[in-house]
Amino acid sequence: MIKFLDLHKINNRFREDFQASFSKSLDDAHFILGHNVTNFENEFAAYCGTKFCVGTANGLDALTLILKGYIQLGKLKRGDKVVVPANTFIATILSILHAELVPVLVEPDPKTYNISVDTDKTIFVDAKAIIMVHLYGQLADAENFKKIAKEFNCLLIEDAAQAHGGISNVMNLKAGNLSDAAAFSFYPSKNLGALGDGGAITTNDKELVEALKLLRNYGSKEKYNNKIIGFNSRLDDMQAAFLSIKLKTLDADNDIRRSIAKAYLKGINNTKIKLPFYDGSKNHIFYAFVVEVDDRVGFTEFLRKNEIEYLIHYPIPPHQQEALQSFSYFNLPLTEKIHKRIISLPMSPVMTEEDIQTVIRILNSY
Repeated sequence: MIKFLDLHKINNRFREDFQASFSKSLDDAHFILGHNVTNFENEFAAYCGTKFCVGTANGLDALTLILKGYIQLGKLKRGDKVVVPANTFIATILSILHAELVPVLVEPDPKTYNISVDTDKTIFVDAKAIIMVHLYGQLADAENFKKIAKEFNCLLIEDAAQAHGGISNVMNLKAGNLSDAAAFSFYPSKNLGALGDGGAITTNDKELVEALKLLRNYGSKEKYNNKIIGFNSRLDDMQAAFLSIKLKTLDADNDIRRSIAKAYLKGINNTKIKLPFYDGSKNHIFYAFVVEVDDRVGFTEFLRKNEIEYLIHYPIPPHQQEALQSFSYFNLPLTEKIHKRIISLPMSPVMTEEDIQTVIRILNSY
C-alpha cells in the first residue's frame, strides 16, 4: 500500500530531537505560554517575514480570534459581511459564524480552486472583510485582492492553514505576510504539523496583537485580572517546541513536495484525469495534489484495488452540510461540481522514487 501521508515516517526523522526537547520541557516545568511558545512565535514571525506571531490552540481559533480581535478594536461589528470562497474547509466559515459575522459565499476560480478576482465586485460593496484561502497550498491572488480590499475599504485576511512557506510570485512575500492578518493551522497532516493541535496568527499590526494576546488567555494579561471577555486558546508549550524543530526543514520538505508534483504533472498522461494547475513556482507548497475525475466512485475503487491511498478534500461543500442548512439557498454550481469530482493523491516529503513512479504508472492505466 502506498500511503497518502506517512506521519510516522515523517515524524520519526525528528525522534531524537523531540525526545531531547521533551526532557528539557519536563525539567523546565513551564507548560503554559512558556519559553517554547515565545521562541516559536519569534521564529515563525521571522520565517513569514512579519513583525508578530501569536500562537493559538488550533487553526479554527486562529481565524476566529482574528475576527474577534478586529471586533474588539472596532474595525468589525456583529452582523458585518465577510466574503469567503464557498469551496473551503468548513472551519473557515465556522470562524465567521463564531465571531457573529455573516459569511458571503462566492465561487472559486476553477483553475486554482482559490477565490477568484473576477468575482462580481458588487459583492464587496457592503462587505467589511475578505478571507482569501490558500487552498491545497496554492496561494490566492493576494496582489489583486489587496487592491480590491483597498477599493472597498475591507480588511484582508489569509486562511493560510494549508500554505506554510508558500511565496507570492508577484509580491515576493510569504504566506502569512500577504494581508492584514493570517491564520495558520499546525494540525499533524500540515506541511508544518505538530504532534497534536496547534495554530498561529501572523500580522504586522501591533494593536491587533495586543487584542489577540488578551483574547487567547481569558481576556487577561495579568493573572486573575481580566480586561475583556476572552477564550482559552493557547498554543501548547510542548507542541511549540516540536514545531521549532520541524520548522528548520519546512522549506526543504516543500521543495520535495514540489518535485513530486512536477513528476506527477510530467508523468501522468490520462485524459480521464484532470491534473491541477501549477506554474512551477514556489507559490504552491502542495499540501495536497488534487485531481478531478468524472466517476469518483469508480476511480476510488480503482485506487483501492491497486493499493493507492487517497483522501477527498472535501466530499461535501460547506453550504450542503447539515450544520449550515441556513446557507443551502446559495446558488453555487461550480463549487458543487468541484466537490463531486476532486481526489487527493499521495503527497509527502518521505515518498520514495519507487512510490512516485508506481502512482504514475497506475494512474496511466486507469
